[in-house]
Amino acid sequence: MKPPTCFVPCSVLAILLALTSCRDQATKLGKGFRLPEGNIELGQTAFVAMDCNRCHTVAGVDLPKPAAPSKISYQLGGEVRRVKTYGELVTAIIQPQHIVAPEYLAKLNEGERKNAVSPMPSFNDRMTVQKLTDIVTFLHSRYQLIAPPGVRYPEYIP
Repeated sequence: MKPPTCFVPCSVLAILLALTSCRDQATKLGKGFRLPEGNIELGQTAFVAMDCNRCHTVAGVDLPKPAAPSKISYQLGGEVRRVKTYGELVTAIIQPQHIVAPEYLAKLNEGERKNAVSPMPSFNDRMTVQKLTDIVTFLHSRYQLIAPPGVRYPEYIP
């Protein structure tokens, strides 16, 4: 007995639908782990409470003056050609030695640059995950993407 003429196209369609639904299910599950949602206002409060304003200013935000300001001042946020990703900000906070800021290195002599480490302390022993996500959400909101010269929005997509 010969299979109906629609058997092969229907079988191919059924296989494609099954594969598509598997892909959609994997997308819904997400990739990797996710941190809790952050809060901008709580992030600003945590930023000051953790004494981050001792060494950092934040573009467009009036923060209280620290009791003991640092010799190092590094601005976060502002106009940039590439916005720091959420992951980059998380990494900078939980692993400050990952990248030493070029602005900091420029203040050192050549001999000091070779073995330079970030002066930013580790907060792992006193920062909760919620504080971390709040601070990152606060900082992320302060970056403003600008197009390179000669490129106009909406054509510019970083």
